[in-house]
Amino acid sequence: MKYVLMFVETERFAADLAAMDETERERAYGRVRQWFADNADKITGHTYLMPPHTATTVRLEGGEPVVTDGPFVEGKEVISGFAEIDVADLDEALRLVRSWPACPLVEIRPIAG
Repeated sequence: MKYVLMFVETERFAADLAAMDETERERAYGRVRQWFADNADKITGHTYLMPPHTATTVRLEGGEPVVTDGPFVEGKEVISGFAEIDVADLDEALRLVRSWPACPLVEIRPIAG
C-alpha cells in the first residue's frame, strides 16, 4: 500500500524550534535526517514545503477561478512537508509514524489507484 505522510507543524512547535539555539536546532534536524535514513527502504519520495505565506490558492467554485496569495485557510497548523511511503498496510504506516521525531501531527492518507 502506498500512503502519503503529511507532517503538520503547529504554532507551538514552530515557536519551540525558533527558540532553539543553532546547536539544538541542528540536533533536531539531525534526528529528522536519521529518521529518513532509517526508513529509506519504505520512503519513495519526500520534500519540505515552503512556509504558508508563499502559497497561492485557486478557488474553483462558482464562475471564474479566483487566485489569492497565501494559504487556503488561516490556521494554527500547517503542512510543512510530506513523504510518500510504500508499506504492507496501515499498521506498518502507523508503526513508522510513531517514530517520527519532529512535527507533533502526522496525517496518513492512502494514495488512490
